[in-house]
Amino acid sequence: NFDLMEPYEQLDYVPFDPQLKRTEGTVKDLRTGKVFKTSKGAPHIIMKLLPPFDVETRAAVERDVASLGQKGIRSLAVARTKQCHPDEWEMMGLLTFLDPPRPDTKQTIDEARDLGVQVKMITGDHLLIARNTADQLGMGNRIFGADLLPVLDAETKAKPPNLSQDYGDICLAADGFAQVFPEHKYLIVECLREMHYTTGMTGDGVNDAPALKRADVGIAVAGSTDAARAASDIVLTQEGLGTIIHAIEIAREIFQRMSNFITYRIAATLQLLLFFFISIFAFHPEEFAQSEDLDNDTAWPEFFHMPVLMLMLITLLNDGTMITIAYDYAKASPTPNRWNLPVLYLVSSILGLVSCVSSLLLLFWLLDSWNPDGFFQIIGMEGVQYGQIITAIYLKVSVSDFLTLFSARTADKFFWQVRPGLLLFVGCVVALTLSSILSIVWPPSEPDGIPVEGLRHDMELFGFVWFYCIFFWFVQDLCKVLLYKWMSWVDFCSIKSDGVVVLPDSAKRLVHDLDEEMSNAAVQHLASSKV
Repeated sequence: NFDLMEPYEQLDYVPFDPQLKRTEGTVKDLRTGKVFKTSKGAPHIIMKLLPPFDVETRAAVERDVASLGQKGIRSLAVARTKQCHPDEWEMMGLLTFLDPPRPDTKQTIDEARDLGVQVKMITGDHLLIARNTADQLGMGNRIFGADLLPVLDAETKAKPPNLSQDYGDICLAADGFAQVFPEHKYLIVECLREMHYTTGMTGDGVNDAPALKRADVGIAVAGSTDAARAASDIVLTQEGLGTIIHAIEIAREIFQRMSNFITYRIAATLQLLLFFFISIFAFHPEEFAQSEDLDNDTAWPEFFHMPVLMLMLITLLNDGTMITIAYDYAKASPTPNRWNLPVLYLVSSILGLVSCVSSLLLLFWLLDSWNPDGFFQIIGMEGVQYGQIITAIYLKVSVSDFLTLFSARTADKFFWQVRPGLLLFVGCVVALTLSSILSIVWPPSEPDGIPVEGLRHDMELFGFVWFYCIFFWFVQDLCKVLLYKWMSWVDFCSIKSDGVVVLPDSAKRLVHDLDEEMSNAAVQHLASSKV
């Protein structure tokens, strides 16, 4: 009823301060000319304004606030100065209101936890309100007050020198903190970051800006202040936090594609470099040219090498296929991602080495194909001319490269367990088809002085190379899966806990002690209530 306010004039107003947690106004009664102050804010803050002897009022307010808080009802206290004693405050009453969590908040928190993200609540609300909210959202019952948290230095505003060492365990063990000040939010984020945890922070007010700025990922929710938006990495434009879950999944899918790309790039590079490096020094084709069936007009070279044109074609089609990885189907991992380079290098090396060894073995069999005791002669195949050896190796290296992509993209699973994206599949089919057609129709020629001849007159060899590539593709994929099982068994480079929040032993002991203490308190409360 605004008519009741007509006899009063506001002389001064102090807006809400997150540090003071109250507002204050100076008002003049026009009827009497007397001036008094009013204040509204958190009950525990307003009670500090009351005179020390007003114990009964304090007890009543604390009792009412506790009773309301257990029901999830928030409250603000209102006080004013007495007219007879302008410096003495008196409690006027409590304002109650409901501010329940959004309907989708619990689902968002559950989905975040399913994705391996630990969620903590940091709020300026009363401890009982925070515990009631945490209970509604299933966030756990280890909610504590700000008295357990550090504070900035009063003069220098510097953080405590041993922040993570002294407060790291409580920050990890707690499910949330209540009745905090802005500096507490900042110090909690800083403490977790000091312990090398990737930390995200959501907020909407000016008081959240320092913590949003310090977090690895600061997220300003819809309706945030300009200060919060400026300090954040991500700004939500719609109500709710469900978008964060979508962002996590998209980010992990992108990470998966990046990891697949690097794994394949290293494996393909290793195969090409090692194969051509070893083949040049290890194989001397002229030493295998001993059959009377050889064309005497064509001498086999002293060392093995391939035309630059073929190498360029391999690289060109390889790079074209790699572009499609950006559009590949990827499934978000159930835990947060981080770069585990030793694992990535080892997996890539195994993939590349299997391809390299299989290529070297095929080259030896092809060069030795005129030997009556050689593998080709034993299985009933004819000797291969040197020009066709070059083409067969070109086909082998190309096909192995493209098939390796399907193994590199599935991590610890077999290649058939994760379907490829349509564009990637089409890109690989096109590259394999072009490489196969070129190996068949390549005209007899001598690029860079090296005899080259297509396989159109020896389709048996063409089919053998394809079968050989597919066989070693399965071997390669099996080696990769077995390698992951071994790494998981021995926990190579902490692969089992990769991306998982692992509490230190000191924090685990603290969690156990806190749970035991709260359990005992609950038993005592139950016993006293029965009495």
